[in-house]
Amino acid sequence: MKRMVFVPLIVWLAGSVGCATKNYVKNQTTPLVNKVNELDDVTAQNTKAIKDTDARAQAGIQKAQSTADSADQQALAAGQQATQAQAQADAAGRKVDMLQTTVANLDNYHVVNEGAVQFGVNRSNLTKNARETLDQLASNAPNVRGYIFVIEGHTDSTGSAAHNDSLSNRRADSVVRYLVANKDIPAFRVYVIGLGEKAPVGSNKTSAGRSKNRRAEVKLMSNSVENANTASANP
Repeated sequence: MKRMVFVPLIVWLAGSVGCATKNYVKNQTTPLVNKVNELDDVTAQNTKAIKDTDARAQAGIQKAQSTADSADQQALAAGQQATQAQAQADAAGRKVDMLQTTVANLDNYHVVNEGAVQFGVNRSNLTKNARETLDQLASNAPNVRGYIFVIEGHTDSTGSAAHNDSLSNRRADSVVRYLVANKDIPAFRVYVIGLGEKAPVGSNKTSAGRSKNRRAEVKLMSNSVENANTASANP
């Protein structure tokens, strides 16, 4: 009888101890599990933050590289433009030097052909007759070696001297623009001067005389002896 009572008691004690052990273990491990979960969450957040930061960094690097590439391209284009501008300036400088040499030696030039174009009162635009005169003068230029055009703008005495100086320059410029744009005369072969009212060919006291003074004189000139002989033979 004693043995049959003792066995269930042992089983009950063992079950009680087992439950207590499980509860103890659960109570001890639950905070650890929660802490691990928290660490997992923090790690995940940190990983995401690192990825986001890396993505922004890569985007920033790509943008900076793109900006640098664009700046390099702009710098290259600017360098090319500067080189072209310098080449153009050098070419213009050579033409200016040539013109200065030509002007300095103007005494060595002789007139091959010449003409005059007339203007209206206070006007600088070319008339139909003026363009026809320039067409004829320009047609001779390809046959003249080492030629230049000397263009002198003139006015009558009406108005102030300053106004007439400006007007005479505009009249000469009209002739230059026509020859260069319409007759393919190189600009460096044209020598221009505005003389205002300083060199009249008629009396400024009469209407007819003032009309003669409103003019631009155009001279086709050459420093070639051959052209000089031709001009002498055909006065």
